[in-house]
Amino acid sequence: MPNQSTSVCQESLATMRDVMAHAECLISQQEVERALDRMADEITHDLGDTLPVFYCVMNGGLITTGHLLTRLGFPLEVDYLHATRYRGGVRGGELFWRVSPEIPMAGRHVVIVDDILDEGTTLAAILDYCRQAGAASISTAVLVDKRHDRKAVPGLQADYCSLEVVDRYVFGFGMDYKGYWRNAPGIFAPRGM
Repeated sequence: MPNQSTSVCQESLATMRDVMAHAECLISQQEVERALDRMADEITHDLGDTLPVFYCVMNGGLITTGHLLTRLGFPLEVDYLHATRYRGGVRGGELFWRVSPEIPMAGRHVVIVDDILDEGTTLAAILDYCRQAGAASISTAVLVDKRHDRKAVPGLQADYCSLEVVDRYVFGFGMDYKGYWRNAPGIFAPRGM
């Protein structure tokens, strides 16, 4: 007889498979790969001679960072930080800092890498943190910018971004749906959202 934990996992498994089976693919894996190539070329041109440090915003920025870094043929350092507003849900809340970076930013050329620029509240807080830490320059690289007029800071945009999506909840390639499907190969939107 399965225990309660097993039945909850089976229900979640069925639900998550159903979400993916009915999701709409907004951006294919091939389009994502081309966008990362363009982003890498721009970053190389601008920062290839600066010994920058790249900070991955966990967890969403993990996949974008991994794919981006393999395209950069210059010396750089890598660290991570973890600030979130979602905490497993589909709506953002109060900013919560889980991990601060270990590599000092003072005097460094900093690149913050994340999955998506939605309202940008988390990104704006991270940029403030970098400024206070004394970074020589701060650049942002996000895989996707969501088109709407609700940015946390008027005019907020990423320095490096090659993809845009409509104002829908999206998941895949680092972005999650209730904690799942960060590994989806492309950018998807659940039906009805």
